[in-house]
Amino acid sequence: MLQVDLQGGFGEKGRTSIVVGDGSTRVMLDAGIKVGATGGEYYPLLAHPVSEIDALFISHAHEDHIGALCHLLRQGYAGPIYMTEETHTEMPATLAQYADAADLADFPPLAKQIRLFRPGETLAVGALNVATGASGHVVGGVWFSVEGAGQRIVYSADIVPESAVFPMQPLPACDLLVLDASYGADPIPGAERARQIGEWVAGYADGCLLPTPLSGRSLELIAAIGVPFAIEAGMRTALSAQILAPDAVHRDRVEVLSERLNVAHDWTVGEPLPACPLLVHDGMGVAGPSRPALEAAETAAFPILLSGHLPAGSPGARLVDEGKAAWIRMPTHPTLPENIALWEAAGRPRLIGHSCDAAALDALRQHIPALMTGARTGDTYQINEETIHAHSDFQ
Repeated sequence: MLQVDLQGGFGEKGRTSIVVGDGSTRVMLDAGIKVGATGGEYYPLLAHPVSEIDALFISHAHEDHIGALCHLLRQGYAGPIYMTEETHTEMPATLAQYADAADLADFPPLAKQIRLFRPGETLAVGALNVATGASGHVVGGVWFSVEGAGQRIVYSADIVPESAVFPMQPLPACDLLVLDASYGADPIPGAERARQIGEWVAGYADGCLLPTPLSGRSLELIAAIGVPFAIEAGMRTALSAQILAPDAVHRDRVEVLSERLNVAHDWTVGEPLPACPLLVHDGMGVAGPSRPALEAAETAAFPILLSGHLPAGSPGARLVDEGKAAWIRMPTHPTLPENIALWEAAGRPRLIGHSCDAAALDALRQHIPALMTGARTGDTYQINEETIHAHSDFQ
């Protein structure tokens, strides 16, 4: 039988990680950190010594899915690390911002450990087959399906079924679905949110600040903005590579995004804020150019729009709480209708939601009765024929 250990991101947002095993082989899917947490809550709660993990798979290069990689290497993980080429390209920038500096210096990911694959490939680890598919969340982002012992567990990681920019491959039918529940029961579709953001930005076409992750939401915002804009100069190469990555962006969006990026102005930290919308990374103001940019914008009473998750205590959260910044969600996770459709297409399996708090899970269960709202980091679930049993044996 298959077993899944919930190591992070359950009943909470951040440090996303699970382990799936069949009793003889174990694969770890993602190794994130939890922004705003300290001590043991910053990293995944490991169910097993790293020596018992046969392979590590990374879904994409956002900090809540890859930020603990060097931490695992410090503990002695020496096995293969599977990721797409795009994730591998973006990994150094994320680790530079979110990994412990000493861990990154002493235990960087080794080239000999990296195993590259393309979305859509299936990889064998022992008796387990790990299928992958494009997630629609970022360039090179994937979901994972682990099959063994006649059972299948699907871990969505972060997904966007109806992204205006990134294609997503359908999830397979499964016995247990570990689903991106970041938005709980939010029913508003991405197209409507994009329209709202476009209108807000148009109202501040003479100057506003748009903090955003370097990958994923940046291209969603560029697609939504209909006025000239600027970008932090260091973003240009990465954004261009994302747009032109093979099969990573909807074909009808490649030319539009390329043209908009080509005419965007370059801005560097320390320069005056420009007289146009400005995209800077990251999206929370915790690291990267957005931190000094937000400080400058606050001092100058420059309009600010945040559009994603804001951990408590982050600069972005503080500015919104104090009424110094606006917030409109740009969906980079599934909305309620999308999650219902995903669950039905997967055969209405038992469901565990990741990347949200208990209140969001309770709200989602009103629409998806198979959702196990009590699943928390530290729990273990076993699939036994027609039932799923929970217990916790974490150390």
